[in-house]
Amino acid sequence: MSKIVSISLSFVILLHSFGISLYDVSQIDEFIEHAQFHSEQYGDNVFVFISKHYGELKAAHDKEHQEEKENHEQLPFQHKSHICSITAFVLNSQKEDIKSIEISEYRSHNFFYQAPSSSLHSEGILQPPRHS
Repeated sequence: MSKIVSISLSFVILLHSFGISLYDVSQIDEFIEHAQFHSEQYGDNVFVFISKHYGELKAAHDKEHQEEKENHEQLPFQHKSHICSITAFVLNSQKEDIKSIEISEYRSHNFFYQAPSSSLHSEGILQPPRHS
């Protein structure tokens, strides 16, 4: 079940990265109907139709055919901007037992006193301050 959810979410993210939304998918039938209209009316093939509505011929086609403006607005992939927010939920089904940390009472002392070995100390040059 988790694999199906993972694959479907990956597919949705892929579609959104291409700028395809569910609204665009639902408008595919309008795309096909308008392509058939162009084929019957103007003799356009699929490539010319796509160029007239999504490519370099779009501005000229919009100027020449103002009466089709309502049909052009119903075509998919006509949005100017796309904002996508993805929320990821990670479900971890593996339960691991938390092991308690054992604190050892063994302490190793690293500090010890060592008598000064300097000759200056034995001669009395370095003496601690005294109260007078």
